[in-house]
Amino acid sequence: MTGYVMFRKDRLGRRGGGVILYIKESIQAYEIKLEKKAECEEAVWCNIVTGNSPLTVGLVYRIPNISIEENEKIHNDIKEVSKRDCIIMGDFNHHSGHLYRVPGERIKSFLI
Repeated sequence: MTGYVMFRKDRLGRRGGGVILYIKESIQAYEIKLEKKAECEEAVWCNIVTGNSPLTVGLVYRIPNISIEENEKIHNDIKEVSKRDCIIMGDFNHHSGHLYRVPGERIKSFLI
């Protein structure tokens, strides 16, 4: 898309899917990687350079029939980035009953 920088993370092992985040070219931003053991498969994270400290921006897709292990990875990612200034957005499939499963309760506590 003209005038924007693309940050993406494709879904692994199957066709289609993944997440993509566009940030206007005039905004200085760079992709960051979170702790490898915790990193969610369908999330992309970047830092936007601001005057004092970076602003972390994350885009997350949480599939409706998520496994407990993947749910835990999302929780760990959110926990890690929420220690700093951040904006987290995406499709968390809140309507899915799985959000209320443990450890989904912990994710819900970040979102509400």
